[in-house]
Amino acid sequence: MLSWTIDTGGCFVRCMLGCLRRSKPFHHAACASGETVVKAVSQYATGSSFHEEDDKAGRPTTPWVRQVISGVDLMRHPKYNKGLAFSDTERDRLYLRGLLPPAVLSQELQLERTLLNIRSKDSDLEKSTYLQGLQERNERLFHRVLLENLEELLPVVYNPTVRLACQKYGLMFKSLPRGLFITLEDRGRVFRILKNWPERNVKLLVVSDGERVGDLGDLGVQAVGVPISKISLYTACGGIPPSITMPVMIDVGTDNEELLRSPFYVGVRHRRVRGDPYYELMDEFLTAVKRRFGNTVLVQFEEMAYDNASKLLNMYRTEFPCFNDDMTGVAAAVLAGIMAALPRTGGRLSDHRIVFVGDGAVVACIAELFATAVATQTNQTVLDARRRLWLVDSQGLVTRERGDSSTVESYKLPYCHSGPDCRDLISAVKLLKPTVLVGLSTHGTPPFPFTPEVLQTMSETCKHPLIFPLSAAMPECTAADGYSFTEGRALLATEQKVEAATLPNGRTSTPSQCTSTYIFPGVALGALISRCTKLRDEQFIAAADAVSRMVTEEELSQGSIYPALSKIRDVSASVAKAVAQKAYESGFATALPKPHNLYEAARQNMYHPQYRRYR
Repeated sequence: MLSWTIDTGGCFVRCMLGCLRRSKPFHHAACASGETVVKAVSQYATGSSFHEEDDKAGRPTTPWVRQVISGVDLMRHPKYNKGLAFSDTERDRLYLRGLLPPAVLSQELQLERTLLNIRSKDSDLEKSTYLQGLQERNERLFHRVLLENLEELLPVVYNPTVRLACQKYGLMFKSLPRGLFITLEDRGRVFRILKNWPERNVKLLVVSDGERVGDLGDLGVQAVGVPISKISLYTACGGIPPSITMPVMIDVGTDNEELLRSPFYVGVRHRRVRGDPYYELMDEFLTAVKRRFGNTVLVQFEEMAYDNASKLLNMYRTEFPCFNDDMTGVAAAVLAGIMAALPRTGGRLSDHRIVFVGDGAVVACIAELFATAVATQTNQTVLDARRRLWLVDSQGLVTRERGDSSTVESYKLPYCHSGPDCRDLISAVKLLKPTVLVGLSTHGTPPFPFTPEVLQTMSETCKHPLIFPLSAAMPECTAADGYSFTEGRALLATEQKVEAATLPNGRTSTPSQCTSTYIFPGVALGALISRCTKLRDEQFIAAADAVSRMVTEEELSQGSIYPALSKIRDVSASVAKAVAQKAYESGFATALPKPHNLYEAARQNMYHPQYRRYR
């Protein structure tokens, strides 16, 4: 075996030609002028040459990377790139001199310039595309821009814009490893595919199969944009380091005819596969996840059909912490708003009468978490708590007189009480006299809008009615109507941020934004600092309580039942403390000994997007 040493400016690079002949990787970093020599040795060992023309012969070559990056490679790496913020010393030391304009711009100036660029875009989709490009170039700047301007940028990086971006994903696809893709053809090798992910210390996965993307329905593999955007929020809001996260797309086909006909669709081209083959693939995937990353890895299911998501949760919730944000996260967010409003509405949580309006299982998930919370805080059973909760679907009030388990969906049965026939919402409101009205249809137009008559009738029997028009496709009512037809006494929370409404008496009321962003980042942070092996409903109830306690008296007096998004890191730390505390009390936290101050532990474990200095 031949061995020789090259002296390049005082740095020695040992090259083993015998190893190179067998395509073994380099173990030493190339540096400065030595890079050319090492590249030459690599090309000699692999049979290639300096001239690009020789590559046209189609001869195979060995791709390789250096362990310590500098120069152009450093600038191209989003995790380490700082743009023009590299100092003069760093530019000399890291061989960047001449590769950048001479000016040195701080991260604060870069942030200001980025905001100017974003605000110059004509549409939210253009803003989203610009932010995606920034994330691919400069990870820390992206997360700092998002964190410090969350209220402005949340609808750009998340709903509703992310769903529009998913529709155009085939045209916008870039060959960067933004997510992991697994198909039915990968059965038997899923564990090996997991090992292809560039990060080894993964602690959080967001997994989707793209079957139910809000009101857009089945988007197949193009729904990968949702897990990617979700992880951005985990980092910005909860301080979860991006290096320990992984978005995963389970591609089992699509029933979307338009996508199947499109030549630009990037997923597998067949109908969506269901039943045993689907669950066998998911079992292999989740078993491989546990084997690769351990039993404390947090798995969030996203944009799945209710039947699949609920079955997966029931099967694997004892294996590792997992949840579905569309079900439990949204439910906890609604619960937090109801809890926060108690100082205005008076009474206890168990005193509320709630009518849930909508088609889809999410309303039943909200109702179930609320019933569990009432049972936890009182001596009632969950069965007793359910008696004050009613469902209204497209056929009217759900009652036993309408049918049994053979005609009524299973998730509605726990709230199928005896009662008269009410074919519309106004009849149900007159009969039940609710204190809380929640509208949430996951797809299509809501079955019943919150008409002026509904709002007026509700306000006649309730001093401060709580109104949640949360349907994404079309809210059940506007904020202005919600205030006007309740004489300004209602407390409103909408799915998207809306402007403050001016009442006839001149008073201004600001509707809140009910978003699971208050919940899931803190839940993940709490699960990670406690290294819990399970997630239970009581942890989400504790998370909702923590969010409600962050609402100040001033915010409540202005009609807001959620804290300002500008305080999202404080909110997430409080949620993390509550979630971790429940894990320790229940005995499934493995991070021992328990930190003396869980809130401080949460703050100290947060990722901060400020630039770092390089040696």
